[in-house]
Amino acid sequence: MASPRDKTAYLVRPPTAVLTRGFDPRLSVGSARPAVFRSSTYVFSSPEAAERAFSIALGKSRPAEGESVDLIYSRLSHPNAEIAEDHVVPLEKGAEAAAVFNSGMAAISTVFFTFCQPGTSFVYTVPLYGGTQHLIHQLLEPMGMKGIPVAAGDGPAIAKAIASAGNLRLVLIESPANPTLVMTDIAAASAAAREHHDRPLVAVDNTFMGPTFQHPLALGADLSVYSATKYLGGFSDMLGGVVIGRDPELLARLRGTRAILGNILQPDEAWMLDGRLPTVGLRMNRQSKNAQRIAEALVGHPKLRRVIYPSLFTDPEQVRIRDAQCSYPGGIFSIQLDGGKRAAFEFLRRLRIAKNAVSLGGVETLVCHPATTTHSEMSEEELARYGVGDDLVRISVGIEHWRDLLAEFLAALDGA
Repeated sequence: MASPRDKTAYLVRPPTAVLTRGFDPRLSVGSARPAVFRSSTYVFSSPEAAERAFSIALGKSRPAEGESVDLIYSRLSHPNAEIAEDHVVPLEKGAEAAAVFNSGMAAISTVFFTFCQPGTSFVYTVPLYGGTQHLIHQLLEPMGMKGIPVAAGDGPAIAKAIASAGNLRLVLIESPANPTLVMTDIAAASAAAREHHDRPLVAVDNTFMGPTFQHPLALGADLSVYSATKYLGGFSDMLGGVVIGRDPELLARLRGTRAILGNILQPDEAWMLDGRLPTVGLRMNRQSKNAQRIAEALVGHPKLRRVIYPSLFTDPEQVRIRDAQCSYPGGIFSIQLDGGKRAAFEFLRRLRIAKNAVSLGGVETLVCHPATTTHSEMSEEELARYGVGDDLVRISVGIEHWRDLLAEFLAALDGA
């Protein structure tokens, strides 16, 4: 099981801490790596310990520094969740605590339900992942929460939206934007939020670049949100979500909402996720190198209108943001094909190594047509306004040999 949380692990570097922080083999029958604990309920060490555990779980009191609190029930927390939460923290610069959820949408929904209420407002960048867009339009806004969309990368418009919003509780940034890869200045948005009299929280969907190439908390954000299904899990065989933050109190509130909603990551999936965390950096670095080689090799192809990838940015503001907040360009790029939807579909139809599937961040290369899949809930007007056209294909590059992928893409383009 997890040992009491302490800060001694911060004396070592993240690749070491992710394997050692918070896990005590003595509490797992000497197991060198965490075991799976499939228990729904836990035996208290004493009646006083049970009383103390419930007092903390209900927010009536706080755990003391280094205190080991008895577990209660797996909907609230369990050993595998605590271990995974401890191990993911060192990967995010500036982080102090984390909470795991049973999907990325569960993570982001819990952020909204914890910090926004009917009558409050939130600012968000667009385009967004289609599931988040659907959550906003189909659930949050009908419940009386006001969403204020702002184009990703438009710093002055984001600052203006934050300054003018009333009863503002949250600023949600997705950077790079999905699937256009437009980057938003996280530090500037965080500074604007700190100037607002409501002091809204800033949450960044860091799924595309983090936790290896971009660290929102170090840039001033309060929460870094992940679909752990993607790069953190890395093998397209599990669902998960993670929220990481600088303030343990914010994470405690999220865990409280999680206990009510019952959307904690289950023991088997938490164990799987924990086992993948030590290799996140290794996988993402290989994927980024592959993507950069392929994207740059495709530039100028006669069948392509444009290759969209951070290393190919030409807009001075986008270059500035990229250089300020990202260490490497990442494993995702998009292409715009001459011939629109028909050409895009023909390109997808000819792929064999790469798979025509949604999601991203797996060790295998995944390719999709966002306008008709992940972003199909957006209106035609929204798709056009935010650059998600019928000609756009998103590519999440895996760890295959990059020359094999490039050869396949070139052949598919010739056929398209």
